[in-house]
Amino acid sequence: MLENIKQTITGWDERNPWTNVYGLARSIIALSSLLTLLVNHPSLIMKPASGISSYPACKMNLSLFCLGENNYMMLNLLRWVCIVILVLVVIGWRPRITGVLHWYVSYSLQSSLIVIDGGEQAAAVMTFLLLPITLTDPRKWHWSTSPLKDKRTLGKITAFISYFVIRIQVAVLYFHSTVAKLSQQEWVDGTAVYYFAQEKTIGFNGFFQALTKPFVTSPFVVIPTWGTLLVQIVIFAALFAPKKHWRLILIIAVFMHEIFAVMLGLISFSLIMAGILILYLTPIDSTIQFTYIRRLLWNKKQKKGEVSV
Repeated sequence: MLENIKQTITGWDERNPWTNVYGLARSIIALSSLLTLLVNHPSLIMKPASGISSYPACKMNLSLFCLGENNYMMLNLLRWVCIVILVLVVIGWRPRITGVLHWYVSYSLQSSLIVIDGGEQAAAVMTFLLLPITLTDPRKWHWSTSPLKDKRTLGKITAFISYFVIRIQVAVLYFHSTVAKLSQQEWVDGTAVYYFAQEKTIGFNGFFQALTKPFVTSPFVVIPTWGTLLVQIVIFAALFAPKKHWRLILIIAVFMHEIFAVMLGLISFSLIMAGILILYLTPIDSTIQFTYIRRLLWNKKQKKGEVSV
C-alpha cells in the first residue's frame, strides 16, 4: 500500500495540475455570478422577505454585502466591487490572488441573495475546494502553460489531492440528487417533468408550454423524467469510469443542464454546473486546445492579409 502511494505521488510530480482545464472551469463559474450581478440591482436580489426584515440577512454570516446592510447605495457599490473581482477571475488574472477573492464573492452571494437556485451553493463549495489549486498556481494567467518540469512537488501534491476531493464531491452531489428524486413518487412514476413544466415560478414559459404540451401530457413524458435520472446516475458512475469515456459523459451532462437553462430559465445554475462538470470530467493535467476558435482567428487573419501563406 505504501508503495502504491509512493508511485502515485511520484506520478503527480511528473504531471502538471496548473493547466487551462481548471482555468476554464473557474472562468465559467465566475461568469455565471458576474451575469447575475450585472443584470440585477441589489433591490431585486437582496430585499426583505417573510420573517427577514434586514437586507441582506447578516445573522451568523460574514458576507461582504453585510457591510451595506439595509443601504441600497452601499450594496450597489459592493456589487460593483464584486463585478470587478469576477471580471479578473473570468479573464484568468493571477489565480493565486483571485482564487481567494472568488471564493469570498461566491460565499457572499450564497449568504446574501434572497432568491437562489442551488447554483450559488455549488459555486461557494467548489471555489472553496479550488483554493489549494489556485494558491499553489505559479502562473500570472490561468490560460498560460506552466512548465511540465516544474519542481513545486508539494504544490503539485496539494493540487492533485484537491482535484481528487473535488471529483468525489461532484459525484456525491449527483448521487444525492438522484436518491432524493427517487424518494418522490412523481420521479418514480415518470411524471415529474409534467409538474415542473406547469410550475408557476420556474416552469415553462408560454411559448414552451404550447410547444411541448402534446408531449408532456402524453405517456412519453417518462422519457425526459427517467432520462434525467439515468444521466445523473451515469454522471455519478463516471467517478469510476475509464478516462476514455469522460468526454462523452461530459457532453451528455452539459447538454442536459443547457436544456434546463433554455426550458426552465436556470441559466446561472446551468453555467455553474457546466464549469463544475468540466472539472469533474476532464483530467486536470490535460490541456484544452480551443482548436476551433484558433482556426477561426487564423482564417480571419488570413482574410485580412495579416498572415503570409
